[in-house]
Amino acid sequence: MIKVSDIKAPIADELIKFEAHFKQTMQSKVPLLDKITHYIIKRKGKQMRPMFVFLTSKMLGEVNTDTYNSASLIELLHTATLVHDDVVDDANERRGFFSINALWKNKIAVLVGDFLLSKVLLMSIEHKKYRSLEIVARAVREMSEGELLQIEKARKLDIDEETYFEVIRQKTASLIATCCEAGAVSVEREDEADRMRQFGEKVGLAFQIKDDIFDFGTPGKIGKPTGNDIREQKMTLPLIYTLNTVDNKTRKELINIVKRYNERPKKVRRAIQLVIENGGIEYAYQKMIALKNEALALLEPIPDSPSKNSLIMLVEYTTNREK
Repeated sequence: MIKVSDIKAPIADELIKFEAHFKQTMQSKVPLLDKITHYIIKRKGKQMRPMFVFLTSKMLGEVNTDTYNSASLIELLHTATLVHDDVVDDANERRGFFSINALWKNKIAVLVGDFLLSKVLLMSIEHKKYRSLEIVARAVREMSEGELLQIEKARKLDIDEETYFEVIRQKTASLIATCCEAGAVSVEREDEADRMRQFGEKVGLAFQIKDDIFDFGTPGKIGKPTGNDIREQKMTLPLIYTLNTVDNKTRKELINIVKRYNERPKKVRRAIQLVIENGGIEYAYQKMIALKNEALALLEPIPDSPSKNSLIMLVEYTTNREK
């Protein structure tokens, strides 16, 4: 079992320094805003995005001020999108904590998200890092487009596999791709920026497919309730594959459950059963492994180092995690 502490080992000092750096970027003269940003920092997750930035940077060069700024830009962007997502989804919890909108209502949550996005712009301009701003701005555009494409397609449940991959490439993979590309650029390795972007994109796609698989897994071993995606009418890879390969009768039953009976636990369990029995999980798993291997192959020409080994472990962790 891969431990996060082992992955962080080559960049442990950098991550400690980054926490202080990130906290400073969040500061405001408005007491309410300071209170909310302090709450956000307190409930941070595993630092996955900073890990991708710092491991990429250290694998390709020497971590410097630009690396810390790039990691902060991406974390600010990610935090802003989470705050806005919780408002859009009317979610009351995030990682076991109350969401910002649950504690301070939607209006304040939207304004906090806007404040964080403004920090991204101001930091980029202040340090004259227009290349970093370009990379991060592209991620904002892609994440927004991906979310809107998913909403559009979910209404008719007519999403095919090609559209699915375009949605998750923009919604999820673009941010990890941004981490790896920005990490390379921060150590002046523009020659490796495209490779690292491709690497991050493939890892991000595999990461999202793993999330899809969780929805059909065993309760108690995952980070969200089984069948949650079906309740929310999300078209995930196991479900798409099943709908495209089963007979008409089974297809109609599945669509009927997702469209009309997605709030009934018994019906949701039936949908999960149909997806599992018809190979949806196995198909998604094989796709995830293929993407993971493609990502790792991109790292092969890069000289071995503790940071490269940790980056490989981080990829393995994203596909082997249990939540």
